[in-house]
Amino acid sequence: AFKDHFLIGGAVSDRQIRENDTNSLNIVETHFNSLTAENCLKWEKIHPKPGVYNFEPADRFVEYAEKHGMDIIGHCLLWHSQTPGWVFEDESGNPTVRDTLLLRMRDHIFTVMERYKGRIDVWDMINEPIGDDGQIRNTKWYDIIGEDFFQKAFEFAREADPEALLILNDYSLP
Repeated sequence: AFKDHFLIGGAVSDRQIRENDTNSLNIVETHFNSLTAENCLKWEKIHPKPGVYNFEPADRFVEYAEKHGMDIIGHCLLWHSQTPGWVFEDESGNPTVRDTLLLRMRDHIFTVMERYKGRIDVWDMINEPIGDDGQIRNTKWYDIIGEDFFQKAFEFAREADPEALLILNDYSLP
């Protein structure tokens, strides 16, 4: 009833997209006009190892949403959780340095966003960056890169897709 007025949607899993959960899909296809990726676009799923990307589940998610004429929310490019340890480590397993982490961040953002440019127009750039105390969450991203972590992430994303809507996503603000 409200499809022409605002977006209504939810996060869907790969299990749902593989059409193994027909009850959920009936609700999604009948009542939703936008979809958010539950896990398939998170770093650990799409970029599990250096230089290795697994686009199959994300491609399936995007194709499903497109097939049903839904807007797509890319969730999420950067998060303190569900990011593989190698992202923050050097070859010896020690914490990496700022410049290396910035290069990894930029490569990841560009690789993922460019693949879905024109198909995913809204991105959750940074997920849950605010702690339960209302302060910036102390994460490896923040510890290694520093105070301009947010700025750099948004700059890279803007370069990768100047037309995309970029969102800072949080849920537990005090």
